Amino acid sequence: MLQLPYQSLQVTAVPAQRAPARSDQDGPWHAEAVCRRDEAGLFFAPSKEPTAARLSREEAAKRVCARCPVMVECREHALLQPEPYGVWGGLTAAERRVVLARRRRREVEVKKSQSAA
Repeated sequence: MLQLPYQSLQVTAVPAQRAPARSDQDGPWHAEAVCRRDEAGLFFAPSKEPTAARLSREEAAKRVCARCPVMVECREHALLQPEPYGVWGGLTAAERRVVLARRRRREVEVKKSQSAA
């Protein structure tokens, strides 16, 4: 049987979720997260993980995220916190930093255009 690289890696620590409750449903959004069922080890890197293994694990995590009913809530949580590690809402920490930088630039542009008007 072929074993994918992420399956043999041990996760050293998984940061606790600091998630707010969803106001539009009965419970917190993360109760519905697919990753809480059985694949949580995919979402956080073990120490000294080789690049190829990290990329493989992150792609596997993103595939889980793609079928998650609360992916958008998870992503927004990770962007608002901000979560410094792991795959959240289908984005890696580096991808989230890019999204946050774009949002900040957009906010600056909007403020400039409002003050010029």
